[in-house]
Amino acid sequence: MYIFLDTETTGTGPDDRLCQIAFKTDKGLLVDELFNPGKPIAIEAMAVHHITNEMVADKPFFKGSPAYEKLETLLDDEQGILVAHNARFDLDMLRREGIRTDRAICTYKLTRHLDKEGSIPQYNLQYLRYYLKLDIEAVPHSALGDILVLEGLFRRIRARFETTDEADAAAQMLKISNEPVLIARMPFGKHKGRKMDQVPIDYLNWLKKTDIDEDLAYTVQYHLTRR
Repeated sequence: MYIFLDTETTGTGPDDRLCQIAFKTDKGLLVDELFNPGKPIAIEAMAVHHITNEMVADKPFFKGSPAYEKLETLLDDEQGILVAHNARFDLDMLRREGIRTDRAICTYKLTRHLDKEGSIPQYNLQYLRYYLKLDIEAVPHSALGDILVLEGLFRRIRARFETTDEADAAAQMLKISNEPVLIARMPFGKHKGRKMDQVPIDYLNWLKKTDIDEDLAYTVQYHLTRR
């Protein structure tokens, strides 16, 4: 059972909390609710999801709510697999509320993995919605809108795995989601867009010393060991 999930939050820092959650199973269950995060929502976050402090002031806390209990039950089921875009962020938000799972598929990582030539300029969810021409009616940057796009993206990704055995496909997607992924092209900086095997070695050595994400760090080390 796949559980498509998205959170909207007070910000992106280590102390931020969720103020909206939406999740949908492939069995038909749908939850979309606002919650009091217990701290102010940053203006920068409001500008993205348009949820204000006034909108959540009289809402319940997520922990202990019926939505919390439903999600916890779904993830406690050994058949339940969470699906999210940039899943690490949503998993971190859930952990802050006391919900944990080690079964999570990340559509961001899967898209990056499948894009062997680095032909897709960006991997954010709404960009992929239009780049891949996903025919979905959804309001961007709302938790519900994002899970509808997420589900459409996941179906497109699933079709790239030729196996008809769903358990095997899920196992493959879980493995990719939980390991570093090789990046085809440099995603930023003065060498942005260049194939990683064409990026100068001195730049790769400099990158290695900077704060870069797991996939880029893995890719840099991969190419340094082959020069």
